Amino acid sequence: MRKPRPKSLRLHGTVARDIGIHIVTGVLPPGQLLDGEIAASERFKVSRTAYREAIRILAAKGLVHSRPKIGTQVSERAAWHLLDPDVLGWMFAETAPDPRLIEALFELRRIVEPDAARLAALRRTPEQLERMRAGLDGVAKHSFATEEGRTCDHDFHAALLEASHNDFVISLTNGVATAIELTTAFKQDKLPAPHDALPVHLRVFEAIEAQDAQGAHDAMAALVERGLSDTMEARGCC
Repeated sequence: MRKPRPKSLRLHGTVARDIGIHIVTGVLPPGQLLDGEIAASERFKVSRTAYREAIRILAAKGLVHSRPKIGTQVSERAAWHLLDPDVLGWMFAETAPDPRLIEALFELRRIVEPDAARLAALRRTPEQLERMRAGLDGVAKHSFATEEGRTCDHDFHAALLEASHNDFVISLTNGVATAIELTTAFKQDKLPAPHDALPVHLRVFEAIEAQDAQGAHDAMAALVERGLSDTMEARGCC
């Protein structure tokens, strides 16, 4: 029988999440010194071992760094691993995300996704095309308003980026697809009548299926712009 995990190992993720949310939402600004290990472990009611592990998690994501004789400080935003799925999730966890981060995220999508769609139209395999089709079929069945539907949308975008057959683009898959999933959930939660993005997704797929590289590029560019305007509108509803 497998032994239960020590309590400290179950708690460190929760502590890392709490501190991480405070960092990415600006409650703890860059340069801010965190509490010392003893005080922090008492405040969070966890062992010092659990707190140290939480700090290691945050450091691995670029959110904090330790300096000898000074302590643990919040890192400058440039050091943050912004496409880390946890960091992205913390941005959308409790409050409306910083509009600068939303705009920067969609700028990245503008740079990456239309040309990824262009490459996918030229390079996609039958298996990748089928995964894209299955993802959109799942969205049609469950809708963007459900977790199941957003998971299917995640699968569509992941398969599309992989179909670029560019290793550098593929390395962005987890972060970009997670960002799309989170912004979609945010829009569905905040907008009283969110736009149905499925028709635009279908235009992207149809162009890739037809190996229409320019059509795939243009359809994806339109999809990204629609996503930005909807996300900013949703933020205004907060």
